[in-house]
Amino acid sequence: MKKILYLTDLAYKAKGRDYSKEDIYIADRLKDRYDVVLAHPKCAEGFEDHADAVVFRNTGSVIGYKDIYYDFLRRVEEKRLKTFNSFDGKADMRGKQYLLELTAEAYPVIPTVDSMDDINVLPESETYVIKPKDGADSIGLEFAAAEELKKRGLVPGKTLIQPAIDFQYEVSFYFINDKLEYAMYAPDKTKRWELAEYDYTDEDAAFARKFIEWNTVKHGIQRVDACRTRDGRLLLVELEDLNPYLSILEVKESVRNQFLQDMAEAIDKI
Repeated sequence: MKKILYLTDLAYKAKGRDYSKEDIYIADRLKDRYDVVLAHPKCAEGFEDHADAVVFRNTGSVIGYKDIYYDFLRRVEEKRLKTFNSFDGKADMRGKQYLLELTAEAYPVIPTVDSMDDINVLPESETYVIKPKDGADSIGLEFAAAEELKKRGLVPGKTLIQPAIDFQYEVSFYFINDKLEYAMYAPDKTKRWELAEYDYTDEDAAFARKFIEWNTVKHGIQRVDACRTRDGRLLLVELEDLNPYLSILEVKESVRNQFLQDMAEAIDKI
């Protein structure tokens, strides 16, 4: 059997998400096909030379171990480690700069700037969202009135600024490589992680696929997070191409089985 090093943080706490339960389930399903070892990214170096592939999964926010993460990326390149996801994306695995790039390229994304000097690029809003540019999991996210925003003294290049969007609901599209596997949404927008399966349209799928095609991930799992505005449009919230939580235990069994089969076949191909 081929050997898989499955990187995860089983102790990571996240509101509404059980990382450990999801990863134990996936690893258990993979063990019939591979020899699977679970480890935290901090322990990866001692195992990665003996693995046929490294699967980077629910490892939590890398903010808590930046140096270890960047050392891992260096070894991936130097040793040409086979990883799933591949670390060639340009979305969340590289920070939040992509939100500014997509805004500049007129993609359907929540308009984003990182300097008060560019605030005129954004539509006028009574309330703005501000969050650290290198943040994750809503860490450091705040809401600020327009007048308050001017008094914050935000350092250019360090903080993302967005208009607060009045949306109907949030919806996420889950891809393996370029295949859309399923979609989930939060019917109650105040309970972001109480998700139900979403019956997406061809137009919805085309929206999500735009961002998969824009990104440069050769192989792996990506989650396209969007919000449905009051006028019915979808706007990108986040393109998670590093370690997206899958809510895999919340989908029906047939969808779950197909996802895991496709995941294993995608791992085999690398």
